Amino acid sequence: MQRICFVLHVRREKIEEYRECHAAIWPAMVEALQDAGWKNYSLFLQTDGLLVGYFETEDLVSSQEKMQAASVNAQWQHEMAHCFENLGETMPDQNIIPLTEVFHLT
Repeated sequence: MQRICFVLHVRREKIEEYRECHAAIWPAMVEALQDAGWKNYSLFLQTDGLLVGYFETEDLVSSQEKMQAASVNAQWQHEMAHCFENLGETMPDQNIIPLTEVFHLT
């Protein structure tokens, strides 16, 4: 099982909107994540907009490919993109760059 941690930055003025969207996440999006093999997925958000994501998957590349193929994911990413800083022309999920794990206590 791969453990993936990543960071993104939510625009300060969009923090409340971002929280509200995730409090009412689309059931089809949850299903797509589960079908793609994302497990134990959490998002943590600081008041300054720092977003830390964590999930586990058997195969990151395969999970990302499955999400890219899910039409609901494209819709969700489009809806969320305006909430983030520094995306350029990409969608939020294309900016998931796994952090290097340096310690793990089991």
